[in-house]
Amino acid sequence: MPRPIGDPEGHAAPAAGRDVPMTTPFSLVDVFHDGPFTGNPLAVVQGGGDLDTATMQAITRWFNLSETVFLLPPSVPGADYHARIFTLDRELPFAGHPTLGACHAWLAAGGVPAGEQIVQQCGAGLVPIRGDDDRLAFAAPPLLRGGPVDAETRATLARALRIDAAAIVEAAWADNGPGWIAVLLDSAEAGLAVEPVRHWDGRLEIGLIGAHPAGAEVAWEIRTLFTDAFGGIIEDPVTGSFNASAAQWLHATGRATAGYVAAQGTRLDRRGRIFVDYDAGGQAWIGGRSITVAEGSLPGLSALA
Repeated sequence: MPRPIGDPEGHAAPAAGRDVPMTTPFSLVDVFHDGPFTGNPLAVVQGGGDLDTATMQAITRWFNLSETVFLLPPSVPGADYHARIFTLDRELPFAGHPTLGACHAWLAAGGVPAGEQIVQQCGAGLVPIRGDDDRLAFAAPPLLRGGPVDAETRATLARALRIDAAAIVEAAWADNGPGWIAVLLDSAEAGLAVEPVRHWDGRLEIGLIGAHPAGAEVAWEIRTLFTDAFGGIIEDPVTGSFNASAAQWLHATGRATAGYVAAQGTRLDRRGRIFVDYDAGGQAWIGGRSITVAEGSLPGLSALA
């Protein structure tokens, strides 16, 4: 039997008058990397505006990465695009590595900002993004909750981290969306040595901060630990949202008076690098490199809803 024209594999041609679902492009982006495959992977779907939230969540679980972003047209004045950010179990108002990865993918797809800076619309509002050399950087959003934690929470943190409570130099809320608590230890070495519990009954989002010795390649070592939908403790390779709130906290407490480079992912054999700068007004900018490592297309997503 002759093959349909234009179909070298011999697949059946679509029936006359039948709608052929359009495909939707997606990309896999390595964010905050120090060389390909050293940062935090992100799936970026270019579209899906006709999908409901449950279907976006299902697609995110299928990708099985820490986050997936759906890039949509903006729906508010002043925004260049709209990013809906999903983890494996919920939608987030804001997250850092999805913000930089989404912007990278938007620019790679031909996006042109309306002004001098790129403006992302997300659940937390409008987030300015600027280009710094070979990096993108976002303006750290205001904290939703700050201030020191109480004694009971401090004790809970120590139990979850399996350390003596006295080893915690300081602990404070650093929540800009996900719910982070910042835990400062006395050194990068102490942070890297932490072996948290494997399971926790309840939600935890902990960010560990430890200083490297003066003159080291990086100033701070960061680790972020959080519970998944089943109570398992997960360590994130690189976390832009926590680095944003950590930068604000370190600056407000006088521990960081100038820009710096932080490392994250060391315990996972990654080389995440986060570039922090402060402008004249004290606004923290969180930067990193992004690279597209794979591209593909999904079938007509509306048919999946």
